[in-house]
Amino acid sequence: MSTVEKPIENAIRAGLTKELAPVHLEVVNESYMHNVPKGSETHFKVLVVSPQFEGLPLIKRHRLVNEIVKSQLAGDFVHALSIVAKTPQQWDEAYKLEPSPNCKGGFGK
Repeated sequence: MSTVEKPIENAIRAGLTKELAPVHLEVVNESYMHNVPKGSETHFKVLVVSPQFEGLPLIKRHRLVNEIVKSQLAGDFVHALSIVAKTPQQWDEAYKLEPSPNCKGGFGK
């Protein structure tokens, strides 16, 4: 899949890279795990490791990431955004981003 076919994922990646200068960044589109059309970009998980998180509590890190994504998407819609936000000191390169659980149809089915 080319970058043109992933505009939301690429916008998320670009915004976080520009604003947070991460030492590590993963942006995973998990939309395929949900009841959405093929090729959708509605469910994402991000792992971002940035020195800009130093001294910030977890909630403020998440708010910062959410604000960057919101401004970067300029009206495009993301249904779900799971965030792992760490400082370089907290980061362990052996850490593996776990996939989210499978969708149960939106109503706990």
